[in-house]
Amino acid sequence: MAAGRKRQGPTRGTGGKVRRSLEGKGPTPKAEDRHWYKDKARAERISREERGGPSSGPRRAPVRARKSEDAPEYIGGRNPVVEALRAGVPASALYVAARIENDDRVREAIKIAAGNGIALLEVDRGKLDRLTEGGVHQGVALQIPAYEYAHPLDLVNDARDAAEVPLIVALDSVTDPRNLGAIARSAAAFGAHGLLLPGRRSAGVTAGAWKTSAGTLASLPVARGTNLTQALQLYRDEGLFIVGLDGESQVNIGDMTLAAEPLVVVVGSEGKGLSRLVREACDQVVRIPMGAAAESLNAGVAAGIALYEVSRLRRG
Repeated sequence: MAAGRKRQGPTRGTGGKVRRSLEGKGPTPKAEDRHWYKDKARAERISREERGGPSSGPRRAPVRARKSEDAPEYIGGRNPVVEALRAGVPASALYVAARIENDDRVREAIKIAAGNGIALLEVDRGKLDRLTEGGVHQGVALQIPAYEYAHPLDLVNDARDAAEVPLIVALDSVTDPRNLGAIARSAAAFGAHGLLLPGRRSAGVTAGAWKTSAGTLASLPVARGTNLTQALQLYRDEGLFIVGLDGESQVNIGDMTLAAEPLVVVVGSEGKGLSRLVREACDQVVRIPMGAAAESLNAGVAAGIALYEVSRLRRG
């Protein structure tokens, strides 16, 4: 035995510890039962959420970057793109997916774009998905520069230059771009001289509005005022009368007395109608009579009915 080494052997007072260690510690625990398992906290959170309980922390919605007002808009879809090009929408580029299956609409879109000097760009479908923010594009998208809004008085001046009685449609808290596009179509159909939008809490002339308008926004001017009530007062100073649509009025639209006058028709949101200040600024408030089964009309539908009545009363 080498010098300095002690003989190994049982020690006094172990109390059977060595014997128990040889017996083992039972079956190996599952991975998710081990305290060091890296996904244990995640698994527990998912389990609580499935049972309807509180999660381990607040869930945050994904943050979408706010689009600048100077950013271009994109119309996606073969029919909307062709309709926009036919109507002369001021486009700056036509994006076409690589290896797209051409049909008459794609060929027409390319032909119109080439004839009007619009840039043609071939991209992959992922690029189109990003440009249209996940919308249905069918392999084509049209880039439109940011819309240039007119001044509210420009609409009045345009009507007077044409020796016509001014007719303007103002939107009060209409936030759906599709309603804006539908109202633009009705305004163009019944001889209105433009739309007036407030600077806040309102839809703007976006790709959705262009798409629904079927190109009419290319020829119908849209003005924007910082404050709607101030813009309406500006129109009153120019000799225009203000008529608001509100379901609580006692006057039917067919009995409107101001149709033949220089006129602003104000359309409110479907849910809240006219705001208090806008209603107080009106010279007359009228309603569209309808059955008791319907509580309200879509803003686009209401505007179409109102403009038809104004047109009918003016002809009469």
